[in-house]
Amino acid sequence: MGPMKTNSFFRAFATAAVAAVGLVFPATAKTQPASAPVDLRIEFDRPVLPADTVQRAIVKIGLTGCRPECPTDRPPVNLVIVLDRSGSMGGDKIEQAREAAIEALRRLDRRDVFSLVIYDHEVSTLVSPQAPVDLQRLERQIRGITSRGNTALFAGVSQGAAELRKNLERSGFVHRVLLLSDGLANVGPSSPDDLGRLGTALRREGIAVTTVGLGDGFNEDLMAALAQRSDGNHYYVAESGDLPRIFAAELGDVLNVVAQQIEVTIEFPEGVRVIRSIGREAECRDRNVSFGLNQLYGGQEKFLLVEVEVPAAKADEVRTLARARASFAGASGDSRQELRAEGRVRHTHDEDLVKREANRQVQTEYAANSIAEAKSQAIALADAGRQEEAARVMRERSARLYGSAVYFKNPAMQAVAEEAKLEAEEVAEKGIGNEKRKAMRADAYKTTNQQRQ
Repeated sequence: MGPMKTNSFFRAFATAAVAAVGLVFPATAKTQPASAPVDLRIEFDRPVLPADTVQRAIVKIGLTGCRPECPTDRPPVNLVIVLDRSGSMGGDKIEQAREAAIEALRRLDRRDVFSLVIYDHEVSTLVSPQAPVDLQRLERQIRGITSRGNTALFAGVSQGAAELRKNLERSGFVHRVLLLSDGLANVGPSSPDDLGRLGTALRREGIAVTTVGLGDGFNEDLMAALAQRSDGNHYYVAESGDLPRIFAAELGDVLNVVAQQIEVTIEFPEGVRVIRSIGREAECRDRNVSFGLNQLYGGQEKFLLVEVEVPAAKADEVRTLARARASFAGASGDSRQELRAEGRVRHTHDEDLVKREANRQVQTEYAANSIAEAKSQAIALADAGRQEEAARVMRERSARLYGSAVYFKNPAMQAVAEEAKLEAEEVAEKGIGNEKRKAMRADAYKTTNQQRQ
């Protein structure tokens, strides 16, 4: 997506918004219908900034899915489960995987489409796309799955996507791949880049891939890359007995989609410098930032944090710091809607006012995402044999956040920093082993993508 230009709408909107709401803080001026299924909002870590000095600020652009009035009024789901049946899945693993697939199947109804792909060194479609009406027959097919062979993960996901495409043109469906694997991809394309590119391509088709890594043998970088690029979820499951619960939680989200194909653009005024996006991936160009979401669920908030440099301003000056526009299709993929919002800050010489008006929720979210970044850096350092540096990165990030939490009297932010400090000491003492690495990668993913726990 290329750089955005300031357009006449934004200029007119800014003027109208200030006239409508005045200079009340904290506030986000919005243009959106009351019945919209999504709420767009701009917030700041400090809506009141110190005057006469250049400042750095954290801007939060949040989208919240409104809960539908009638829970049964949902879009139909086009779901394929892609199940690893390789030799390492023997015993309790394959048994629990079968039960998890059946749990997912039972949550669907005749409006939906269900299919199931199994893979080892070969790939086959066990259940072709169909309405889940003959549950007894489908459950018998699933219970007959046994383990064997190696792991052709890329081919399994590709085959799953092919099954979804048979119904991709049907209007109103939510399209989801649910992938389970316990081992390394050792047949066909097998790098995180390979799977990341596949995830990007599927997202363009409106297909999200949720990945579930079981045990300690799978490649968490590969699984996270596939989920992230397609805007799906990623789970690390240490014990196979947790699989039915994880599948049930994932289907709970999929059955609660309120918006799809969401594109968000944020524009900052002249003089404001965009430093970086934090956590979630976004495209930053000059004073413009953009990001997309495949789907948004009812009752869920997804957001992007952007760090910016704000030029000095006089005391009591109020100015617009960010404008956002979100476009999306409804839950049933119907005609697109558009929302707009802008956020303003005020400047003051009153240090106590800056502290008092600070948005502690945004500060805490920034802290959690900052720690998630530190975990990813620590993993890379530990992989390179630099364990002491890995611990130091986490320790220093924790210390900076702790100091800010104390200054703003933010106990939630302080708790995030203290937990990170304990984890840093664990890394210093024990390093980052296989199981710890998987847990850290999954925790970082859940934080930066605002995934339900």
